[in-house]
Amino acid sequence: MKITSFNPLIASKNAEDVIGLFEALGFEQRHNKVSGVSEDINTVRMKDANGFHVDVSNVKQVERDMTLIRMNVDDLDEAYALLTAHGFKPVDGSSSLTPSSKSVLMASPSGYSIDIVKHIKEHE
Repeated sequence: MKITSFNPLIASKNAEDVIGLFEALGFEQRHNKVSGVSEDINTVRMKDANGFHVDVSNVKQVERDMTLIRMNVDDLDEAYALLTAHGFKPVDGSSSLTPSSKSVLMASPSGYSIDIVKHIKEHE
C-alpha cells in the first residue's frame, strides 16, 4: 500500500469559521467537494505556500469540532486490513462512495480517527 497524501481534516458544523482561520494563517482553498455520505457534507481542501494541506468538512451532525487524519492510499482494502489489524474499527455510517473516490472513517481503540480515501481513476 502506498500513502499518496496525509494531512489533518477538521469536521465542523461551523466550517466557515474554521476556513476563515486557516485563510488568516495563509492557506488558500484548492477545491470543494460534496461527499457521497450526505449532500449536507462538503469538504474544502486548503494549501499554504509551504505545501501544507488541511481539509475542512462542513458536517452538521457533529456536536463539536473533530480533528482527524485524512490518509489517501492507492489500495483501500489493504489500508482497511492494516488498520483493522491494529484494532481500528469503522465508524458506522461514515463510508462514502462518490464518482471520484471511496472512503471509510476508522476509529482507533484509544479514540483518534483516520479517514482512509482511495481516489477512483477513470480506468478502474
